[in-house]
Amino acid sequence: MDFDILPVGDMALQIFFKAPISETLQSQIQQTTKQIEKRKIQGVIELVPAFQSITVYYNPNLTSYKNLSLHVFEICQKRLAEGTSSSKKVIFIPTCYDGEDLENVARRNGLSTEEVISIHSSVDYLIYMIGFLPGFPYLKGLPKKLTTPRLSNPRLKVPKGSVGIGGDQTGIYPLESPGGWNLIGRTPVPLFTPASSEPFLLKAGDFLRFMPVSTEEYREIENLVKDNVYKVEVKEIEKY
Repeated sequence: MDFDILPVGDMALQIFFKAPISETLQSQIQQTTKQIEKRKIQGVIELVPAFQSITVYYNPNLTSYKNLSLHVFEICQKRLAEGTSSSKKVIFIPTCYDGEDLENVARRNGLSTEEVISIHSSVDYLIYMIGFLPGFPYLKGLPKKLTTPRLSNPRLKVPKGSVGIGGDQTGIYPLESPGGWNLIGRTPVPLFTPASSEPFLLKAGDFLRFMPVSTEEYREIENLVKDNVYKVEVKEIEKY
């Protein structure tokens, strides 16, 4: 797998992988990111993994582009030689499927609402990157039979925790925001808690599975979240 290392202004460089967007590439990106973090290279401020790249921000007073490039090149070569991981981390997100657009999604795709729920919650979605809003996951893997065009008139306010479908993507709104996705459900689990030592629940490279819950179960989990005692289910699963 070829890659380029390119300057991004005078305070960042980008590792661009010359391969199609895929689960294999995403695994390489995440493992390379972890290896760069472990190296603790002087001057590195932040790493931002994306669909085909990793952007490395650095302090030019502590390191140079040339020096950082050499470190990064060595790490990338080693990671590509080692291959990808054989397991995946799956985070289960409890979801109450009572969204106001659920029937519309079902009708447009010739399905019942029960079938939409069953199909949507049957997939392990790969988290490609976090962006748009703090904690918003870009997910890969929505079944084609659930593809639904975005709303022609976006809402000015989409409630925090809303689960939606927009085109061939699905996702969760971590904060109240304008949005044009079809709302099919909601989760009481916060994706972004700025006061926490780890503010983001989800990370690129992990997988997410929606877990259907009833209205009553939603309220129970919501109360546990408010009391700071709810624990999100996480499993390490072998890849097939």
